[in-house]
Amino acid sequence: MALPSRPRVGYLGPEGTFSEQALLASASPDSVHPVPRESIYDVVTALREGEVEFALVPIENSLEGSVSVTLDLLAEDESGVEIVAEALLRVSHCLIAHERVALEEVDTVLSHPQVLGQCARLLRGELSAARALPTGSSAEAVRTVAAERHRGLAAIGTPLAASIYGATVLREEVQDRSDNETRFAWLAPAGQEAAPPLLHSEEAHFKTSLVFWGSGADRPGWLVRCLGEFAQRDINLTKIESRPRRERLGSYMFFADLSGHLRDPAVTEALAEVRSLCAEVRVLGSYSAASARADTQPQGASPR
Repeated sequence: MALPSRPRVGYLGPEGTFSEQALLASASPDSVHPVPRESIYDVVTALREGEVEFALVPIENSLEGSVSVTLDLLAEDESGVEIVAEALLRVSHCLIAHERVALEEVDTVLSHPQVLGQCARLLRGELSAARALPTGSSAEAVRTVAAERHRGLAAIGTPLAASIYGATVLREEVQDRSDNETRFAWLAPAGQEAAPPLLHSEEAHFKTSLVFWGSGADRPGWLVRCLGEFAQRDINLTKIESRPRRERLGSYMFFADLSGHLRDPAVTEALAEVRSLCAEVRVLGSYSAASARADTQPQGASPR
């Protein structure tokens, strides 16, 4: 079935989130129809149920690490979706209030849990007396601050969100590090041939993401044996981490990103050997790796 000329793309909303900015920075201008959803779970569900043709979700941040809900959704038994591309976005946070106030007047700070973690120095330092409360997204936090109009209430979010909801930026660049960036995954229904309308780099390098686990995980050396299949074929693992399988205590699954495409002979051979050692090996996607990060403000595209 042919996709619409402007495919619908689900993202973590509302308007003004970094997810929206990553979407507009990585897709060709005016080539997609952004569809906001309230949570990452809702974004992936919309894709599974055919409400959107693609989805963009955060998967990893350079300061706070992986976005666990994204990994868990990808690893589900009946996930039905796969990673088809990735995008990197430079992330710069702002402290935002309804009106200009002194920092010592702020008693509550709202934002997404990942964002709060990326701004720990500010929250533990100048705002140590303020409560930090989580919200579904940074833009939702800004929208709440603008709507409630409470003088002591602030949010950490984007300048775009402040502009959209009529709030005031108190301070820019409040993240712990200036080189803060987030990696986003473009998702599509598993087996879909159509690709998202992305802005491609001149040279494409490929990455394969997978998750694996097995009964051998409780034996000494099992994980080393699995990883050794990649090492002996000179396949670089760019990421590996464990997550609980939500079964018995001590039962884990292992996520890995590796350089190379699923069709590469070395990758094919390594995966075949790893499968012989594991109860389950699932390829989450084999796709073009992002070669450069985008700025927080998309170029050549309007916010809406």
